Formats: sequence, C-alpha cells, structure tokens
Amino acid sequence: MPRLLTRSAAPPQRLRVGLFGGSFNPPHVGHRHASLIALRRLELDAVWWLVTPGNPLKDARDLAPLSQRLKAAVDIENHPRIHVTTLESELGTRFTADTLATLSQRFPAINFVWIMGADNLATIHKWRDWQTIFRTMPIVVVARPGYAMKALSSPAARRFAASRVDPDDAALLPFMAPPAWTYLDERLDPTSSTALRARGLWPVSQA
Repeated sequence: MPRLLTRSAAPPQRLRVGLFGGSFNPPHVGHRHASLIALRRLELDAVWWLVTPGNPLKDARDLAPLSQRLKAAVDIENHPRIHVTTLESELGTRFTADTLATLSQRFPAINFVWIMGADNLATIHKWRDWQTIFRTMPIVVVARPGYAMKALSSPAARRFAASRVDPDDAALLPFMAPPAWTYLDERLDPTSSTALRARGLWPVSQA
C-alpha cells in the first residue's frame, strides 16, 4: 500500500529524516538514487518526498496535476524508508524556506536534513529566503552530472563555505546545528525530469 504521510499520521519521535522536495514532474530513478545515497551516508531513518503543488520558478503549464505526480512517485520510490507526501500542499506553504520552518516547528523532536541535488545548489541563491534555508536545518547535496563546478563555486557554496562538512562525517550531519552542509560525490545518475518531458516520456494528463 502507498505510504502517504499526512498531518494525521504523525511519525515516531527522535527520527533522523531527510526531506527531499520538488515538483517530481516526473519522478524518476534519479530521485530514488539520491534518496538511497542520503539514507546510507547520513544513516537516516527515513526520507520524505515532498511533492510540491507547484514551483514558483517554473512554468506551471508544463506541470502535471499533483495527483498524477503523487501516484507516479509512489510507483517509483519502492523502498520501505522512502515516504511520498503532500505535506507542502497540506501545510499551505509555497516556498521551501516556509515549508522547512513549519516542519521544524511541527516536529521539534525530529532531526531533519534537507536533501538536494547539485543542480539546485548551483541556483538556490535565486530562491526566496535561500539563506534562511541554510540556517533552518542541515543540508546534504548529492552530485549531479555536469554540475560539480557550478555547484561548488555557486554563491551559496561560497557564502556558507565555512559551514561545509567533510563528507566522511556525513553521518553526523543530522545532529549538527545549522548552517551545516556537505557535498556527496558518489556514482552519478543522469536521469532528468526535464529530459524525460522533452523526450515525450511524461505525458501530462489534464484530468
């Protein structure tokens, strides 16, 4: 059965949980790959996928309905410690900084870590209140093909250079006070939502 985490399904206390947000338009094996890396390297108890209602920085005309993206995410995650959620929709938050702040307040006994790909580190300085994100919870950045130099020379990486954690100490990240972040350079997965849409492999339903 799909494991959809909602406000009425509060998780156990004192977990180490990775939060992986995005449009998931479509979800793909690259999302799962990054989640498995975070689970293993950070010794997390779970990863919650936050399937967003929409991305303020992207064209909504290319966005499949939330129900379609949610079902596809459930179909692909296929792991007992990866949980697909619509928490952002239920919380009524639109921006990542607000979502993370609200979740931290709602679940104060959980050690959260924000998970993102290197492509997002390269552009996170364009997000609203991006520095607040770094100060809200630790961050793990998973390498993406072609983004290493852009990510590690980005405004965000430079701004928080003193807070970067050695990847050998990644398992300590959930216990660290923010700002704290690490970059995990493991086997790369080239799968891209943008490429899947461009190749017509993600038909967007209007239902």
